[in-house]
Amino acid sequence: MEEQMKQSEETILEVKDLSVFFSVHKKWLAAVDSVSFSVAPGEITGIVGESGSGKSVMSQSILRLRDHDTVVKYNGEILFEREDLLKKSLSGMQKIRGNQISIIFQDPLNSLSPVHTIGEQLSEILMLHKKMGKQQAGKRAVQMLELTGIPGAEACMKKYPFELSGGMQQRVMIAMALACEPKLLIADEPTTALDVTIQEQILYLIQELNEKLGMSVLFITHDMGVVSQICHSVKVMYLGQIVEEAKTDRLFAEPLHPYTKGLLASIPHLGVEKGKKLPTIPGTVPPLSKVPEGCHFCTRCSEATKQCRSEQPPSVEVQPGHFVKCWKYAEKQGQKGGA
Repeated sequence: MEEQMKQSEETILEVKDLSVFFSVHKKWLAAVDSVSFSVAPGEITGIVGESGSGKSVMSQSILRLRDHDTVVKYNGEILFEREDLLKKSLSGMQKIRGNQISIIFQDPLNSLSPVHTIGEQLSEILMLHKKMGKQQAGKRAVQMLELTGIPGAEACMKKYPFELSGGMQQRVMIAMALACEPKLLIADEPTTALDVTIQEQILYLIQELNEKLGMSVLFITHDMGVVSQICHSVKVMYLGQIVEEAKTDRLFAEPLHPYTKGLLASIPHLGVEKGKKLPTIPGTVPPLSKVPEGCHFCTRCSEATKQCRSEQPPSVEVQPGHFVKCWKYAEKQGQKGGA
């Protein structure tokens, strides 16, 4: 894993050997299992995988959003501008959340307060983190709404979330996330609840703001098609682990891990023969209480061997910047299992 973390010193976020455990029936179960990756300034990094892969838990752990939960514990490091967020106090994290690191959730209506206007919610962030007066914060809030393409931004300030469409609510969430000009934006499946047309608009907006503001983006999704549109690099997660990572073009051109191949094969595309079913990955992601002893994907993999079922494979660099966690490639690199 040390080789995997060799990188330039220009990283805004560096996650090192992060594990996140939850206490279930007096047992500690790892929802995130020894995950390591980095995000460069201005980079859009995709984290992709099925529901239950640990994507959201991992992204929320960066901001320690589960600190109030007494049944969670962390191992490893989360370095933001070389400072370990896991060592920061609650007050220290409050200065970072929504200010230097912001997050967009997949359901904007549940994330916005139903009893406060859009203007009140946007202005509160600016008054808290930027110490702006009410009038100055209001003007800045209007500018942020205009930046996200909301028509009639001043009128929108007086509305409540339920008065807006899903697409408009998500634009408000983006405006809130960007209000303090964060260095890192975490987008946790921000287009899941939107129709295809609005989804395309939101993706274009995130790309445009990434280029205009130069902020880094950690884009969490289960949609490989979306990843291909906007991400510079991709990390594929399965059952709490990163099983493959590479630059986006490289990953789509030559996927290595059987799980990655399955995800890509299941993308709908034009030209499919009428009546022919799309390929699917057999089975489902197992619960944390039934994680396989060996490779986490072995119970769903048609290529699994006895070694795959008994020993976890190491992550190996097949080509510069292209890592895969699979015995097939570990053996080619001369790495063997056992003690």
